[in-house]
Amino acid sequence: MKIVLASNNAGKLAELQTLFAPLDMTLVRQSELNIPEAAEPFKTFVENALAKARHAAQMSGMPALADDAGLCVDAFGGQPGVDTAYYATRFGYPKGDDTNVTALLEQMQGMANRRAAMVSTLVALRSADDPEPLIAVGRVVVQITPERRGSNGFGFDPVMFLPEFGKTFAELPPEVKNANSHRGRAAQAMLALMRERWLDSAAP
Repeated sequence: MKIVLASNNAGKLAELQTLFAPLDMTLVRQSELNIPEAAEPFKTFVENALAKARHAAQMSGMPALADDAGLCVDAFGGQPGVDTAYYATRFGYPKGDDTNVTALLEQMQGMANRRAAMVSTLVALRSADDPEPLIAVGRVVVQITPERRGSNGFGFDPVMFLPEFGKTFAELPPEVKNANSHRGRAAQAMLALMRERWLDSAAP
């Protein structure tokens, strides 16, 4: 089955393609179909993910999968949340993974409470009019390190420390990260939903 991924993020595509391999699904980035990015005007992950999936399904006529993910920092009252991708721009930096990390480390200097959660919300639609979207949420509680550690992954991975592994996401092998990340957990939940709702629907 081919499914449109409502994202142009190469790192996200690679992760999700690996995670969805058990269902023999091929993810196609929306940019490959000349689909522009959808507006994301909402304050919650699920609303934005649904808007992105619906937009991609509408424009392609295919099933669509969208991921809206972000960092929710306890000391910041859950921010930056849905605005995570643009976090650095609040402080005069250009948008980007590395500048986001730089801005976060600067804003957290001297803070004792470094607890945060990485959250991923996946939404899948059979069509733009699907009345029953599949919604799966993955969440991982982390500690924000005072400096970058490791070179794997992308986004905030170098400063996302998992106490149970004693390492940041960027220090973990990709297969270990995928099994334990917020996106990995959301994908596992989504795989179960797709098997139950989409793939078993033809069974007697």
